[in-house]
Order: sequence, then structure tokens, then C-alpha cells
Amino acid sequence: MSEAFFARAAGGRHEARSAGTTPANRVHPEVIEVMNELGIDLGGRKPRRLSREDAEWADVVVTMGCGDECPYIPGKRYLDWDLTDPKGRPVEAVRATRDEIGRRVRALVAELDAG
Repeated sequence: MSEAFFARAAGGRHEARSAGTTPANRVHPEVIEVMNELGIDLGGRKPRRLSREDAEWADVVVTMGCGDECPYIPGKRYLDWDLTDPKGRPVEAVRATRDEIGRRVRALVAELDAG
């Protein structure tokens, strides 16, 4: 969700990669459903594992509760967004997580644009 929101908000001015420390085999159906409501199709996406190279590439590394499993690169800026994993949650709860991610992503993009 965050990478798709970032791409939409940044409009090509900034880039993002999405990865996880324990990625699922597929994007969860409830996530696909709530993102489709906003015209964002994640059906063809495949989760991938977070690598050290991803963290080295990024100017800002946004984590979502991965703790010590996330690669640490000295000098990188890290943001931890403590959000509930949408897996298996009711659609209403996934919408709330989606909306919170959207707000945080838009704020981050605005900050990057200003900086």
C-alpha cells in the first residue's frame, strides 16, 4: 500500500521500493480490495524480501515494526510506522490502516518536496 500511495503522491519526483522482512506469497486479498476502492490495482504485485541494498538505496527507510530484522545502515534516516498488519483483518480495519498509511505517505512526500 505504501509504495503505491508514494508513487501516486510523488508523481515521479521521488521513488520508493516496498519490501518486508517476512513477505507473504501474495498481496492479501483484503488489501487488494481496499486499494481497488481508490483505483489502485495491487493484484499483480508480489511481495518481496527487504535487502540491505534496498536500505542502502533509500534516503529514508520507513519500517513498520520490523525491529532488529531490518537492515541498519549508519547515517540513514529511519521512520518506524507502528501499524497493524492487515492480514486476516476485517475490511473496515484494513481501510483504517490504508487511510493512515495514505496520510503518512502524503506527509512524507510533502516533507521531501520541501527539503
